[in-house]
Amino acid sequence: MIYLTVPIIPQTHSENFNMKFRTIRTRAAKRKGGESNLFNLLPKISSKKQLKGLGNDRYLAMMTKVVNQAGFSWKVIENKWPEFEEAFFSFDTDKLVLLSPEQWESYLTDRRVVRNGQKINALQKNLFFVLEVIREYGSFGNFIANWPSSDQIGLMEYLKKHGGRLGGNSGMYFLRRMGKDSFILSRDVVAVLKSIGLEIADRPTSKRDLRNIQDQFNAWHEESGLPLSHLSRIAACSVGENFL
Repeated sequence: MIYLTVPIIPQTHSENFNMKFRTIRTRAAKRKGGESNLFNLLPKISSKKQLKGLGNDRYLAMMTKVVNQAGFSWKVIENKWPEFEEAFFSFDTDKLVLLSPEQWESYLTDRRVVRNGQKINALQKNLFFVLEVIREYGSFGNFIANWPSSDQIGLMEYLKKHGGRLGGNSGMYFLRRMGKDSFILSRDVVAVLKSIGLEIADRPTSKRDLRNIQDQFNAWHEESGLPLSHLSRIAACSVGENFL
């Protein structure tokens, strides 16, 4: 196994602001052992047609998965996922909407799922969120596919406001896993953004910080032609401890 190190050359803030994304990409490729290795790490992005073709149940299922993985072992949830699918009728919205309050409460003692009241309540809220979007847009896929990636922070705000526990990382992981072109604000991505001169918090959540981040990703997209998902992953690979 080969470990590569890239010397960091001190730069002024003005030089950092003018840093081209190709510099970040070159550094990431060196750390990962070449362009081909870096390319293999890039996430898959679904087309608008593919996003629209996904069933409403799959969107509700992924919302439930990211909510349950938040603050919990991802591996445990992944291993239990077939039981989640069974317990929640494969997330069929037509079936779930017919459940009585007593049936929802029974999930608190159902060993097939995480017996956590907040997470069960989040599924209920997201069920009605999905149904409302279906009434307005025809399907949840239509809604997601047609929202421009250049305004991801607007979509994140919408998910947070109308969904159940879909703010912050949960909302970003939901979009990425469904194949929506989107960035994820991991610790390494934030470190890169700060290193080029963006004055943002270590855990950016304010509207100002998110607007600045969106503007930077949009600028990188204009410069490189790369989708946001690839820009985000490449940036993450360019710093930190994630060497080849």
